[in-house]
Amino acid sequence: MLQKLDILNFTTIKGECISEIPLTYELFGVPLYQAPIVLVNHALTGNSTVCGENGWWSGLIGQDKCIDTNKYTILSFNIPGNGYDGKQENLIEEYKKFNARDIASMFSQGLKVLEIDKLYAVIGGSVGGGIAWELASLNPTLITHLIPVATDWKSTDWLKANCLVQEQILLNSQKPIHDARLHAMLVYRSPESFKSKFERTYNEEKDMYNVESWLLHHGEKLDGRFALSAYKEVNYILANIDITEGRGSFEEVAKTIRSNIHIISVDSDMFFTANEDEITFERLRQIKQNVTHSIVNSVHGHDAFLIEFKQLSTLLKDVF
Repeated sequence: MLQKLDILNFTTIKGECISEIPLTYELFGVPLYQAPIVLVNHALTGNSTVCGENGWWSGLIGQDKCIDTNKYTILSFNIPGNGYDGKQENLIEEYKKFNARDIASMFSQGLKVLEIDKLYAVIGGSVGGGIAWELASLNPTLITHLIPVATDWKSTDWLKANCLVQEQILLNSQKPIHDARLHAMLVYRSPESFKSKFERTYNEEKDMYNVESWLLHHGEKLDGRFALSAYKEVNYILANIDITEGRGSFEEVAKTIRSNIHIISVDSDMFFTANEDEITFERLRQIKQNVTHSIVNSVHGHDAFLIEFKQLSTLLKDVF
């Protein structure tokens, strides 16, 4: 069940004061305050429904799953403006209003409203993982286990470049969501993933290659459920992750974080690359002992964090 609280008198990183921001969320598993709490941050086109029949991470979270709803309270906030509440008035047309730290700050205030001062774990994939990094930097003692998956503490030049292409499609295409999704799928998956899935097969009925049909289907599917303003907003947030902004070096910021940090990469990820995560890990190892780096082996690229549940469960079993 979707629930709501209000963030009052919020000031953005850019200095804009907003009197009220509705923050929606969902809870799963053990009732609040009766078990360790796991905060799950959704990805770009995701939402707070993280488990259950339609849950986007139901292969990882649920009864007797890796993150067991018999043992933990699962909390997930929606990024304000993502449209999941279905209310047109809560969409955000000024899509450059918030960056990733703003969203982390909203989540932090939401936790205070819910009277939560300790999280057993925060886990998120892609932009959700970037927001997790930002939350840990804002509240260095809040999180016992920080688990950024297929993500990093900053938006790289490569990531920013792809987000710019996405933005230009969203601003200029006659079918902006549809066409932006087609481009996005090319970096969410890998060449090997496309090869193994389609093998140049042809769809005689549609008179096109199956890869073309599949891409068009993804474009149409997202166009039917996602608001243009939401896509532009979260794409901008994705392009603007940086825990060091205005704070000093990465090492200076990371030293303050008391969490055990479990970095999980995908070896074929072309969006948040495993190599970039390895650099992050090596820098962390110079200043912290409670940090690990694990690799998901998959042909599926960035989207493997939504596919390879068995591997993720194995990598996270010691935490959960």
